[in-house]
Parts: sequence; structure tokens; C-alpha cells
Amino acid sequence: METYIPKSENINKQIIKLAFPNIISNFSIPLLGAVDTALMGRLETVHYLGAVGIGGVIFSFIYWGFGFLRMATTGMTAQAFGEKDTTECGLLLQQSLSIGIIGSLLLLCLQWVLADLCFALIETSPEVEQLARTYFHIRIYAAPATLCLHVFNGVFLGLQNATYPMLLTILVNLINVVLNLLFVSVLGMKVEGVALATVIAQYVGLILAIVLFLFRYQHILTTWDIRKILAYSKLKRFLIISNDIFIRTLCLVFSLTYFTAKSAALSDTYLAINTILLQYINLMSYAIDGFAFAAESMVGKYKGAQDTYNLKRSTRYIFLWSYVFGGITMVIFALYGKQLLFLFTDQLDLIEETKPYLIWIIAAPVVNVAAYIWDGIYLGATASKVLRNTMIVSMLLFLCAVFLLLPYGNHGLWCAFTLLLIVRGVLLTVLAQKHLFATKVNV
Repeated sequence: METYIPKSENINKQIIKLAFPNIISNFSIPLLGAVDTALMGRLETVHYLGAVGIGGVIFSFIYWGFGFLRMATTGMTAQAFGEKDTTECGLLLQQSLSIGIIGSLLLLCLQWVLADLCFALIETSPEVEQLARTYFHIRIYAAPATLCLHVFNGVFLGLQNATYPMLLTILVNLINVVLNLLFVSVLGMKVEGVALATVIAQYVGLILAIVLFLFRYQHILTTWDIRKILAYSKLKRFLIISNDIFIRTLCLVFSLTYFTAKSAALSDTYLAINTILLQYINLMSYAIDGFAFAAESMVGKYKGAQDTYNLKRSTRYIFLWSYVFGGITMVIFALYGKQLLFLFTDQLDLIEETKPYLIWIIAAPVVNVAAYIWDGIYLGATASKVLRNTMIVSMLLFLCAVFLLLPYGNHGLWCAFTLLLIVRGVLLTVLAQKHLFATKVNV
């Protein structure tokens, strides 16, 4: 194995190479959500918009729960890349794909139980629930493709390749948008059209991911030996990190689901309002997450190479870039936030009722940066226990805040949501020196 020699590298060049393809691809994700929202927001009642919002949150809960397939794979692959261990990179792909396939089959088998559980936890009107169930039982069949795409994107990013994930994300979302327009606007389908479009697009993306991997990285694969892939001695570290990330993600998605459930409890109108406002949060978060993904790749590489000097430099520069982008996004939301509402709905009463809550959206791009970027840095360093523990604390404080602030209505709900992000950022900042910048990170 070659020895990695630490040197002063061009950090900004690497950030641009890794972050900007991620930003481009990430922007296509909320744009897809925006198209879904816009199509449903133009139907005859707010029930369709609420159903897609509820359905989207449920799948966020499910698929983000499997987010370790990308996150753990990215960090560990990047560290193996920093160590120049291509065999380990290939083994990580095989391990992650095996777990992803098993997990997706379980989701398909347990879909009715999952649906009943989710709708028991989310309080909404019978009309919205019926439509959301229709959406759920169609979209669930995308599970195998979605989880395998998590794995391929994680491996590509770990190998310092942000271009392939960008191509995959753009293609999947373009196909999804085109099919949405075809099924809903042309064929007259409703929530079932939106769900079916997602299923088809995911499988097309998986086929392309396999083709791209074999084109450039086939040499890192060894013989597919299931006994070796699933051997506990090989899986142990992956499982420990994945378990921590799973708990962290479960807490995060539970918080978002709880936010949506409390929105629905206020009224169907508030559910529709917050579904729209979350599109702004998505637009902002996916832009900043481009730098978080770059942090995963770069920090993982430098951690694997035991290059603490460049690890610290990359952390500083990534934060600088992120706050600049956060500031720009905040100005855009302040100037054009009201006009953007017309992209999501043509119901004038709903637009007027949404405007008072834009203040929370304007503050979010700068307030939330620390939580997003530290997430990427900790993931790259595979410091998963810290992410898990800080997320548990943040979630518990969020639940307390909702209990105390919900009497103040939707403003109270948004205040609690903002506090969730602030607490995460503060905790991760305080713990960074101890858990990130030593030569080794315990997992």
C-alpha cells in the first residue's frame, strides 16, 4: 500500500470540484418537490397538496432512515481512498449493496404495516389520509432502486467523484418531472401519477449508475463472495457506524415528521402552508449540503491519510464558502420570497396566509449552516457517535420546545423547528476540537 504524504493542497480547487456538482444536482431535488407541489396545488382542493406533503415526509422518514447506506459508505470509502486501498473501496460497495437489497425487500414485504403505523402517528383529515395511502402504496416499489442509488452515490463521492452523482440526480429528476407533467397534466392522473413517475425514474437512474460504475471503476471490484462480504469481521465497523447514523437520521426525520404532524393537527390549511415553506428550506439546505457533501469526501480522504493539517484547512474553507452561499440565499429569500410563493400554488388565499411565516425562511440560510456543514465533516471523519448523541439531545429539546410554543400557533411551531437546527450546530461546534482533529477518530 502506498504511503500518503501530507502536503499543502489547493483546498479551494477541491471544494469547487466537489461542491458545485453537488449543488447543481441537489437543486434538482427540491425543484422536483416544487413541481409536485405546484401540480397538486393547482388541483381543486388542498387535500391533494397535503397528501403529497404527508407522503413525501413518510418516504423521507423511511429513506433517510437508510441514509447510512450513502453516508457511512461515503466516509469509509473516502478514508480507504486516502489510504490508497482500492480493494477496500470495492468491498464497501458490495457490502452496502447487499444491505440495501435486503432492506428494500423488507420494506416491500412490510409496506402495509408501515403504512398503518405512519398514518396512526400522523393526525390528518380522512380525505388527505386516503390520498396519501394511494401515493404510498405505489411509490414504495421504488425502494430497491432508491436504496441502491444511495450506495452508488456514496461510493462515487468517497472516490472524490461528484460528477457521477450529479449526472444521476439530474437525470432521475428530469425524468421524474417529465413523467409528472405527462401523468398529471396530460393523462389526468393525480397523486398516483406523481408516485408512479418517481418509481420509473428511480429504476432508470439505477441502470445508469451501474453503467457509470462499470465504465470507470470496475477494476476495484473483486469476486463477489457473499461469505466474505457479510463476514462479521469485515462488517463490524460498517455496522457500528451505520447504526449510529441510523439513530441520528431517525431522530432527525422523526423531528421533521413531528413538525408535519403538528402542522396537520393545526389544520389542513397550515399543513398546506408548511408544505410550501418546507420547499424553501429544501432549496436552501440542498445548496448548503453541496458543501457538506464535499466535506464528507475531503475530510474522509484526509482522515484516512492521517493528514490533520489539510483536514483543518478544508474545514475552515468549507465553512467560509458555506456562509457566503447562505448569505446570498438569505438575500434572495428576503427580496423574492413572496414572489416565489406563486410557483407553488395559485390559490391567493393560501398565498396570503403563508406570507407572515416567511420571516423564518429568510433567517434559515445563515442560522442552519453550522448544523449542515458539521454533519458532513463528522460523517467524513466517521465520528458517528457524536452525531448520534447530539441529535438525540437536539430532538428532545425540540419536542419540549414544540410543547411549550405550540400554543402560539404556527409561529411557535417554526420557532421550535429553528431551535432544533441552532442546538445541533452549537453542540457540534463545541465538540469538534475533541472529536475531529486528533490523528484517529474512535467509532
